[in-house]
Amino acid sequence: MTNKFNLILASSSPRRKELLGHLKIPFTILTKHTDEISAETDPGKFAADIASQKGTVVAESTTLERAIIISADTVVAQKGKIYGKPTNIDEARIFLSELADGTHSVFTAVHIIKKDGANFSTHSFVEESLVSFNKISEHLMKLYLATGDSLDKAGAYGIQGPSLTFISKVEGDYANVVGFPLSRFVTEMEAFLGETVWSELF
Repeated sequence: MTNKFNLILASSSPRRKELLGHLKIPFTILTKHTDEISAETDPGKFAADIASQKGTVVAESTTLERAIIISADTVVAQKGKIYGKPTNIDEARIFLSELADGTHSVFTAVHIIKKDGANFSTHSFVEESLVSFNKISEHLMKLYLATGDSLDKAGAYGIQGPSLTFISKVEGDYANVVGFPLSRFVTEMEAFLGETVWSELF
């Protein structure tokens, strides 16, 4: 039996997979269905609750004795309204129209679970970035919606794609807007598990 921990990413997001991959530490992807429903109305707490749900169900299902499970959830919020992933193109258009010509917040919550045999310990954090949109003309709206880029992303846009045609400003961690605040994750992991955590993963 190895003394090292297995790193598990409890997310099927290709963007989170790519960002976590920058650490050059092998990890596996394991996801389990959750309803992603929360009674929280504060966007940061909402994201934290959903991230916790995603990680907990994976931690409870894995047969690995020693594992670090990482889960995350990203939401967009403006004027008290939380924007998750749109259900269709029409809803995506509504989201983008409401976010256009203004500044909104992007919250990504990350939940870390350490499983060591029957013992579990957890740590969570939430990162916030601000994103400003220009006005979105009808022509530009049609072009963007036609790409399909909006349908699997909170707030109906992905910052690393064609939405850059109407994003005017980003304040804070760019990676957070993509969906995983990598630099904050590193410092939080070291604070939670110690700076030797990286040598204990394989």
